Amino acid sequence: MNKILLLDVVGLTPRLLQHAPRLRALAEQGWQAPLETVLPAVTCSVQSTMLTGLPPREHGAVGNGWYFRDLGEVHLWRQHNRLVTGEKVWETARRARPDFRAANVCWWYAMGASTDWTITPRPVYHADGRKSPDCYTWPPELHDELTQALGAFPLFHYWGPTASLRSTEWIVKASRQLLPEADLTLAYVPHLDYDLQRHGPDSTQAIAAVRDVDRAVTPLLEDAQAQGATVVVVSEYGITHAAHPVDINRALRESSLLEVYTQHGMEYLDPWTSRAFAVADHQVAHVYVQNPADLPPVRELCQDLPGVDLVLDRAAQHDFGVDHPRAGELVLVAEPRAWFTYYYWLDDARAPDFARGVDIHRKPGYDPAELFLDPSDRTVKLRAALGLARKKLGLRYAMNVVPTSGRWVKGTHGRLPDDPLDGPVLLCSDPSSQRDRMSAASVRDLILDLAEVPQSTR
Repeated sequence: MNKILLLDVVGLTPRLLQHAPRLRALAEQGWQAPLETVLPAVTCSVQSTMLTGLPPREHGAVGNGWYFRDLGEVHLWRQHNRLVTGEKVWETARRARPDFRAANVCWWYAMGASTDWTITPRPVYHADGRKSPDCYTWPPELHDELTQALGAFPLFHYWGPTASLRSTEWIVKASRQLLPEADLTLAYVPHLDYDLQRHGPDSTQAIAAVRDVDRAVTPLLEDAQAQGATVVVVSEYGITHAAHPVDINRALRESSLLEVYTQHGMEYLDPWTSRAFAVADHQVAHVYVQNPADLPPVRELCQDLPGVDLVLDRAAQHDFGVDHPRAGELVLVAEPRAWFTYYYWLDDARAPDFARGVDIHRKPGYDPAELFLDPSDRTVKLRAALGLARKKLGLRYAMNVVPTSGRWVKGTHGRLPDDPLDGPVLLCSDPSSQRDRMSAASVRDLILDLAEVPQSTR
């Protein structure tokens, strides 16, 4: 059975591949194909489809988060694998070979998964409110082995205003450590997400990021070649230009459909009493409507909102494979260059304190502004330095440095690509496995073919 490295270089596109000589050489040695992604074209949905071969309507990951109706709460970036329905590719392989070993380095929904090795970001939340960078591993002893060899997982370089190449370099080193032991190694490198969203996909910063990530993954690719492993490189989406933030929740609030409650002068989304609200996720938004009688006016409001391209009811959601009970009664898709904010307050003075920080679990929607130190605040770097100093002294601190405006964001994703050159791509080092067409769902079958898993056991 062949050894396989499945490397997710998120944000890589055929257009950007020209700036990545090592990855381009891999494609020339083997083959490449545009990768038809799913709606929404976001991390959790696409990765889940790749690993199960199922659309979101079947595996249930309808976005990076959704409204948990049984809890009455919005949660993004949950981590437990049981949120994803369907047999994972390594589980299928084990039916043919029970000793098939799999390692997961930072692919999502890793916790509680049946992989033999797991590494996933997991900060320490101290009782006094501090947050320290760290990761979760399985088996547990792997944590200390990695920390001793590589240092602590660089969480603050994985996301946020200080996100940088350091997190990708750490992930590559950890993947190199597990590669010799595993039959299938999944590795996720996030670096292209950062400057492509900050500066746009055609910026000089974006091109530099492609070159940087190409250099960073080269040692892992060299190891794979030396060990006779087949390399499959995938991306989940391409990042395209962003110029028009769409404040869907503010529009719903101004129409008396969205409700808030107030504590300490700060407003919080109240999903229990709202007639309609949206969970914004890049260029897709799930709009939850409690009363079917409200669907027509909510649909009309959404259709009339500048920047909205599609308004999908349950029937239309079926055509895109996203009609799952977790999905909103309406699913919105933004126009090219537009994207959805989660903002629901009408006065920044009443925004919750988490709005100005990196707080991916408390915000009821995705916030790409977390990649920025507020450009409109002349004191932001000083305040960030003071917060860091308090942290080093062991004191409580708050990094209230993130802008509460989407105008700084220059790149986005989530809708299906309008041009394949700006969509995701698949590269494979084995020329004998070449395919004319590849979809996110067919990645699973490609891995099983490369692993020589018989059709009869799939």
